[in-house]
Amino acid sequence: MLARHIQYFLAVAEHHSFTRAAAAMHVSQPALSQQVKQLEESLGAQLFDRSGRTTRLTDAGEVYLQYARRASQELQEAKRAIHDVSDLSRGSLRVAVTPTFTSYLIGPLVEAFHSRYPGIILNVREISQERMETLLLADELDMGIAFEQAHAQDIEAVPLLVETLALVVSRTHPLAQKQSVGLQTLSAESLVLLSGEFATREQIDRYCRQHDIHPQVRMEANTISAVLEIVRRVKLSTLLPAAVALAHDDLIAITLDPARLQRTAVLMRRKGAYQSAALRVFIEQALEVAARLEK
Repeated sequence: MLARHIQYFLAVAEHHSFTRAAAAMHVSQPALSQQVKQLEESLGAQLFDRSGRTTRLTDAGEVYLQYARRASQELQEAKRAIHDVSDLSRGSLRVAVTPTFTSYLIGPLVEAFHSRYPGIILNVREISQERMETLLLADELDMGIAFEQAHAQDIEAVPLLVETLALVVSRTHPLAQKQSVGLQTLSAESLVLLSGEFATREQIDRYCRQHDIHPQVRMEANTISAVLEIVRRVKLSTLLPAAVALAHDDLIAITLDPARLQRTAVLMRRKGAYQSAALRVFIEQALEVAARLEK
């Protein structure tokens, strides 16, 4: 019963209207109003100001909202815990990745995981790291794969792999026969790079500043697939994880020497969050696949 009161309270707080909240919860408006009124009476405090055209939280309501959200999150975790099956014959998992991992890590990882646990429904999303952390904290994700950097206070990160970015070119590019290139060569290159909303681009720009490199960025694209297609068709190079090139027969990864551009990939989750059996084996599988990729 308490769970219902909390959900109705949260709905009104979100929609700023008893009518809209009732429609969202698929209940009648009088029934929802009665439930919220009962909650207020049990707490001995008025949670909503109903006097205006818009329903607003009172000061007491603002305070209660923080705890109600936390309680709702805990109840959802409890529900998943009850339905967690130890033999992994069923279950679900919500995973997010930053875009560069889709090109070479997610395929082998999903293949290995699904072959062992076909009964587990896997939901994979490709989103930014900032958005990923927000969803982890809201308990809308179970796991994120992103980069080691400053994280939100309630996010914990476990190292997954160290990936090296390389100069990626087509097999017809003038540098295609090179095993490595120096910083001076890189500075003279004409590049197509991921656009600024990518963490990869931020890392590339930082690397160039640190080493006083000034390559000519001739094109930008907001997907890795677009960058790779441009590299295939135009005499431009790019900077991407070497593993991306290794996954494509028509691309070459050239090592940056002597200062390599490296970064650490991590598995992210909310501190203290319930860890289902499905999540535990997914983490194990991710570490296994990452170890093979680093060899």
